Amino acid sequence: MIDHVETVVLDAQGLSAWVAGDRKTLAMFQVFHAMGADLVIGANTIVEVSHERVNLSRLQWVLSHIKVEPVTKAAAKASAQLLKVAGLHGHKHAIDATVAEMALRQPGPVAMLTSDVDDMARLCGNRVRLISV
Repeated sequence: MIDHVETVVLDAQGLSAWVAGDRKTLAMFQVFHAMGADLVIGANTIVEVSHERVNLSRLQWVLSHIKVEPVTKAAAKASAQLLKVAGLHGHKHAIDATVAEMALRQPGPVAMLTSDVDDMARLCGNRVRLISV
């Protein structure tokens, strides 16, 4: 896996896997916890995972154990720049860009649990270790 990680960023699929109690994801979290890594999401990821079938009490419990970064005006501008540089645009990539921007400003080394390795690689370059979920 990974020698050392300071920060683990979760995209919507990473957060959903934790909320759902996915065994593979929970096993990874045990390793990250042993490293002393911080778990982080962007605030808009909460919106992305919220739907009528989500276990709200489990989601609230997970959110109480994770750092939630706000999406500020400066973060939105930096996210738009990432999209431009990566040659991406539109709502399909907007939240990915905010997650990537937030990951890039976390203490490193940074790993990200994501379902979209291809787009995240375009947005983050080689500055974030991407782990497919």
